[in-house]
Formats: sequence, C-alpha cells, structure tokens
Amino acid sequence: MGRLLLLFIVVPIVELFLLIEIGQHVGTLTTLALIIVTGAVGASLARQQGLTTLARLRADLAAGRTPADPLMDGGLILIAAAVLITPGVLTDLVGFLFLIPVCRQLIKRSLRDRFDRAVRQGTVGVRFNVDDTGSRPARPPIKNVTPPPSSNRDQ
Repeated sequence: MGRLLLLFIVVPIVELFLLIEIGQHVGTLTTLALIIVTGAVGASLARQQGLTTLARLRADLAAGRTPADPLMDGGLILIAAAVLITPGVLTDLVGFLFLIPVCRQLIKRSLRDRFDRAVRQGTVGVRFNVDDTGSRPARPPIKNVTPPPSSNRDQ
C-alpha cells in the first residue's frame, strides 16, 4: 500500500513541483518543449531498442535457448516507454536510465537477486507443470461447445 501511495500521490507532486521550478527558471515554452522532446526522443529510443530486443528474442527461440534475458529487457524497455511518454522530469530520468544498456543490466541483476532471495525465503514459489516421470501431463481435450439455439425473444 505504501508503494502505491508513493507511486500515485508523491511522484506526481514531485513531478509538478519540478516542472513549476523549471518553468520559472527557463520559461513555460522551454519547459513544454523539454517535455515534448524528451517524450519523442524516449519513444524513438524505446522503439529502436524494443525492435532489437525482439530480434534477440526470436533468435533465442529459434536456437532453442530460453529467452529470459530478452524478455527482461523487453519488460524494462516497455516500462521505460511508459514513463517517458508521461510528462515529467523525474519519470523521464527513470525512463532514460532503463534505456541505457549498462543501467538495464544492473536493474536486471538486482531483480534476479531479489527474485532468488524471495524463492529461497519461500515468499515466492516456482512450480513446474510436470508429472512424476518428468514429462508434462497431457492437456485435457477441448470440448466442442455449441451455443444454445436462439430463442424467440430476439425477434
């Protein structure tokens, strides 16, 4: 609950304060231009990196490798794009950090460490859908369900 409070109340207040302060120092039009330019540049970078990550994902899948790294990159790039299109200085900074590959590697390492720690502590469980023989159980057949006949009330 505290994180949601931070996300939806504190961050917008800080963003508004920063935008007002910047506007007072450099002017309203310059501040608006800054918001528009960072959004456009951020969206372009996110698109470019997203396409590169998609190519890596496809290459991993084609080679039979688990695409964990490209999936994490894709998620972080998606978050970066989302915060870059929102007006604000603080969110733009976070978004651009997520687009810098070195910073993204550090963030991914931190997320992996937190996930590993949560699994060891038992706060997160990982379950695989396999039976005692080590193979996946067969999926139940899909039933062919036909819709009920239309009634007279449609007329």
